[in-house]
Amino acid sequence: MFIDLKKISFTYNLNMPFEKEVLKDVNISISDGEFIGIIGHTGCGKTTLLQVLNGLLEPTKGEIYIDNVNIHSNKKILKDVRKKIGLSFQYPENQIFEETIFKEVSFGLKNLGCKEEFLEENVKKALEMVDLNYEYYRNRLPFNLSGGEMRRVAIASILALSPEVIILDEPTASLDPQSRNIILKLIKKLHDCHKKTIIMVSHNMEVIAEMTKRVIVMENGKIVLDKKTREIFRDNSAELEKIGLALPQITKIMYDLKKMGKPVDINNILTIEEAKEEILRLRKNNEIF
Repeated sequence: MFIDLKKISFTYNLNMPFEKEVLKDVNISISDGEFIGIIGHTGCGKTTLLQVLNGLLEPTKGEIYIDNVNIHSNKKILKDVRKKIGLSFQYPENQIFEETIFKEVSFGLKNLGCKEEFLEENVKKALEMVDLNYEYYRNRLPFNLSGGEMRRVAIASILALSPEVIILDEPTASLDPQSRNIILKLIKKLHDCHKKTIIMVSHNMEVIAEMTKRVIVMENGKIVLDKKTREIFRDNSAELEKIGLALPQITKIMYDLKKMGKPVDINNILTIEEAKEEILRLRKNNEIF
């Protein structure tokens, strides 16, 4: 699936006293199989962009094409788009309302007219994709689950529709470290093993640095940077700091070591594991401590 946003603008409360333009002339092309991170301050337009991508919001100006078809040209195309592009809002567990996990995960399928004989197969597959045992969880009350389990159920509800693209708005927000790691491993598996295109918003620079391959930086409704992840944090640290976005902590530590005169190779260090290998290399050569 190829997604192409052309000169997209979006204004809330258009032609009203409190109208506010939150997206301004946004151009993005997304290819099949990408893993993209979107970063920027609260209020810069990230969440609105996600909803425009999913077709929940129609842009005030500009056009969105999927495989060269304008998604707002008719309602049938838009319905298909929302099936192909799954959107998980921030705190998706707050939108859970059914009395059993089976009913919750199958809700979207029923709305799309999925026949009863296929419901169980699709729900089982979706729960297995988020590492929840179907027989154990199917009849459980969602509200008796942990926060991390509820979030996985919410993601399973999206996966049940077999989307090609999964959009995640702060997928690890307010989770404890263990649940956070489970969700991140799940997202990585969806991309690496199930070949899903992932678009993820996060304020956690460590997560963005470790997980994504491309980063889009937004400021005041505009895209100010759009590059490979390593290029963003290697070549654009000054621009990020000017916007008020921090580098990943481990990257900053390595930069500080460089400023102290240590012979650190900072060009390709984004993760703790990479920093560990570099420090061990320097220690082996008696160059750092």
